[in-house]
Amino acid sequence: MAFFNIVAASNESTVVAEYTPESARSDAYQSEAELEREFTRILAAQGYEYLDIHTETDLVANLRKQIEQLNQYVFTDSEWEQFFSDCIANNNEGIVEKTRKIQTDHVQVLHRDNGMTKNISLIDKKNIHNNRLQVINQYEVGTADGANHDNRYDVTILVNGLPLIHVELKRRGVAIREAFNQIKRYQRDSFWAGSGLFEYVQIFVISNGTNTKYYSNTTRWSHIRENETTSRKRGNKTSNSFEFTSYWADGNNRVIADLVDFTKTFFAKHTILNILTRYCVFTAEKMLMVMRPYQITATERILNRIEIANNYKKYGSIAGGGYIWHTTGSGKTLTSFK
Repeated sequence: MAFFNIVAASNESTVVAEYTPESARSDAYQSEAELEREFTRILAAQGYEYLDIHTETDLVANLRKQIEQLNQYVFTDSEWEQFFSDCIANNNEGIVEKTRKIQTDHVQVLHRDNGMTKNISLIDKKNIHNNRLQVINQYEVGTADGANHDNRYDVTILVNGLPLIHVELKRRGVAIREAFNQIKRYQRDSFWAGSGLFEYVQIFVISNGTNTKYYSNTTRWSHIRENETTSRKRGNKTSNSFEFTSYWADGNNRVIADLVDFTKTFFAKHTILNILTRYCVFTAEKMLMVMRPYQITATERILNRIEIANNYKKYGSIAGGGYIWHTTGSGKTLTSFK
């Protein structure tokens, strides 16, 4: 059994200080289907609710139920139709607008049947465990939904009914870049289809079992735009390319690459909800940045030191301070900003 030692004595710690890998490794699962079954099993064991949802009709019905539970309010059918079409599935909004809605504008206004208005939250950022985590797999989108081609997605994490994390798996021996490319094809062919709910995905995870990485939705989106405008250019790597996907790690910056270990750390409910609600930054350039584990660890240690200095009245003294050492290009500005 792995031992989890939290970085700081705080309820807000996100990254484990030191992780001991599980004895059960993902290399015991050779096929993509076996890997997917084990992945969803671990998520269910960690408190995720598994849903047998494969169509948009069922996805939207569950979304309504989850939003109602989060806000302790029951929509009338006409109120839900108005709220869904105007605030959730607006045809004039794409990836950037939906990302802004999750990151900064997560409280939307409902115009009730009685003429009054009510604030409706899509995600609770103050009390993160008020958010409901669910998992679905083999969700289908086809030409009948308006897609260019029929597609079936591997695994998706729903937060309050909205697909906010998508996981693409490949069998052992296949490079995880193929999963990155698969997601690119989904964006081109079907993420926007139907009500466009999959454009709400904030974080993508790609894995072949042995290696697992994550990246933000605008990394994928900007990579696609870049390929469309500079498809004939070669040689320059940008922040929108596969090379800027990230590994997860423990507090000692030891990489956690195996899917089983990654799932038990990155997808721990407290960790993933913290990442979504506190450690994503939507910039003025309309880019979503997901902080890396060492940045999260540094941020939380700084906050912990501030709390200790306050409690023991150590402000202005050496005992009340400290330093964080990051190398050039490691994201010191982002860490200090958070």
